[in-house]
Amino acid sequence: RGAPIPKMLAPCLLRRVVLTVPLVFVVALLLAEPVRSDQEAGTAIPAESRPCVDCHAFEFMQRALQDLKKTAYNLDTR
Repeated sequence: RGAPIPKMLAPCLLRRVVLTVPLVFVVALLLAEPVRSDQEAGTAIPAESRPCVDCHAFEFMQRALQDLKKTAYNLDTR
């Protein structure tokens, strides 16, 4: 008579766990504070101390264009 109790207890506990775990997740999601888009990750760097991205990009593209011109000239002379 002792054997049927554990056999019946396991499915009951499994069902209880299967129902409890999603419920805990739903409650946690409802209680969690949503992240607002106006919050920045990290600290803000003032514009004066940031490098000029446009200037660096322009210089990079200028050098790349010069390299392409040299490569094209070298291919033409061959």
